Amino acid sequence: MSRIGKMPVALPKGVTVSIDGTNVKVKGPKGELSQTFHEDMTIAQEDGKLVVSKPDDPAYDAMHGLTRALLNNMVKGVTDGFSKTLEIEGVGYRGELQGKNLVLALGYSHPVPVEPPPGINFSVDKSQRVITVEGADKQTVGQVAANIRSLRPPEPYKGKGIRYQGEKIRRKAGKAGKAGAK
Repeated sequence: MSRIGKMPVALPKGVTVSIDGTNVKVKGPKGELSQTFHEDMTIAQEDGKLVVSKPDDPAYDAMHGLTRALLNNMVKGVTDGFSKTLEIEGVGYRGELQGKNLVLALGYSHPVPVEPPPGINFSVDKSQRVITVEGADKQTVGQVAANIRSLRPPEPYKGKGIRYQGEKIRRKAGKAGKAGAK
């Protein structure tokens, strides 16, 4: 039995949930999310909480926890939202907003524009070195952040590139360190 799956998902004020068979729509102050779940999972709204139940077969234990976690992320997303912060490291590397689009200077011969998908917002601090990706859908926020990072991943010699905030980059010594410079 899944311990996560057994816990109910509390619904804060201002959040409405509509359950139509396997399709669940969650609406809140930050937006609206909908998702289709496995037909064997039963989702019910009881006393301001969402409860997930499953068949007695142990094969559904993992799906029980997954369904509850996805519902919790939907509720959390429409109330507080999710965000990922990226840092730009390197001489001349920077990002700026042009309208809603993010334009990055990453050492290429051209600027790299990034258009946000629906429900995603970008913000750049004054130093043009810190980018924040915000939205209600956790999966989309993470995917957009990963796509931005993949435009210029951090390299191991000087550490230049785009990294997640707090990410540690393993550094290599380079030629002089390898030869044992005298």
